[in-house]
Amino acid sequence: MNYPPNAPPPGGYGAPPPGGYGPPPGGYGPPPPGVPGMGAPMMGGAMMPHAPYGIDPVSGMPFSDKSKMVAGLLQIFVGSFGVGRFYTGHTGLAIAQIAVTWLTCGIGALWPLVDGIMMLMGKVPDAQGRPLRD
Repeated sequence: MNYPPNAPPPGGYGAPPPGGYGPPPGGYGPPPPGVPGMGAPMMGGAMMPHAPYGIDPVSGMPFSDKSKMVAGLLQIFVGSFGVGRFYTGHTGLAIAQIAVTWLTCGIGALWPLVDGIMMLMGKVPDAQGRPLRD
């Protein structure tokens, strides 16, 4: 089909959206309180009962009651006994670390060492999936 130059296509482009092309109704203000991951664990000046240690700003999950410093140091220094994993509530992994360390005559102690470093970096959650607190 040949259209004349600078002519709109047949049928036009349609009507503008309802309300025009301006900003959304309500503006761009702050998010409403209680939106996960959008602030402190305070609502109206009172602590949120399900997050006594605060909320992780990245994931929006409440922090664990377990400390990543304690978990990491326990795992690094006595990790061959699975102490750091017992502390975070991962009983199965703790028993597996004990078994691997003893069955390999100590060579498997590298696993708890790396695991302790990962705990200190904040990459390991507790048994409920909550991030460890600082």
